Amino acid sequence: MARRRMVYEGKAKILYEGPEPGTLIQFFKDDTTAGNGEKHAQIEGKGVLNNRLSELFMTGLNNIGVPTHFIRRINMREQLVRAVEIVPLEIVVRNVAAGSMSKRLGIEEGTALPRPIIEFYYKNDDLNDPIVSEEHIIAFGWATQQDIDDMISLALRVNDFMSGMMMAVGIKLVDFKIETGRVYEGDFQRLIVADEISPDSCRLWDIETGQKLDKDVFRRDLGSLTDAYTEVARRLGVMPRNTSSGSGPKLVH
Repeated sequence: MARRRMVYEGKAKILYEGPEPGTLIQFFKDDTTAGNGEKHAQIEGKGVLNNRLSELFMTGLNNIGVPTHFIRRINMREQLVRAVEIVPLEIVVRNVAAGSMSKRLGIEEGTALPRPIIEFYYKNDDLNDPIVSEEHIIAFGWATQQDIDDMISLALRVNDFMSGMMMAVGIKLVDFKIETGRVYEGDFQRLIVADEISPDSCRLWDIETGQKLDKDVFRRDLGSLTDAYTEVARRLGVMPRNTSSGSGPKLVH
């Protein structure tokens, strides 16, 4: 790893120069943060689980024609991805009121929404990633109207895919965040899903009990984050169901 050139380091991942032009190696760290980095901890094995789960989701999306930056998993913590020009927006899709939506609007957490609601947040840690409107996005040149339409279309397709996958294993997809990146093909550009999709970027509740199986476990001190993520991986077939907690991730290849 020391011989690679680091391109970017975020809270939970590091990007290194890839082996071929137009590629990057995405490394998943065990670092876990909440409150825009105000709360921080090292959760052993979290990076391994997120790498494998993100591979599962991104591969599934690629297979149904939703374009992503994912190429292949390299090892337990790394994956090869396509280099993209990241759009400085987080796209959040909400199926159930929770988190900041409940706080902002006074809606009881757990209230089912009449339809998926899409929100945009400007990616800026110094400003705590503020929510923005489509008017802001266009006015400040972060994306065009066509880009916004494409991001909404991608987000709704990801929502359909992820909701079905989670429901099949008894998990409710409450909300999730994606990022998109621009890729250029000759004179044309298009947007594809980038970054990661994992329990770090989703709210996942057990359908029957309401147990939280996502980063809210860490945010709200509700127990072991590793156990929560491991349960998601078990249900989705990424880990054998008889793996004991505390023994470290043993992933199914």
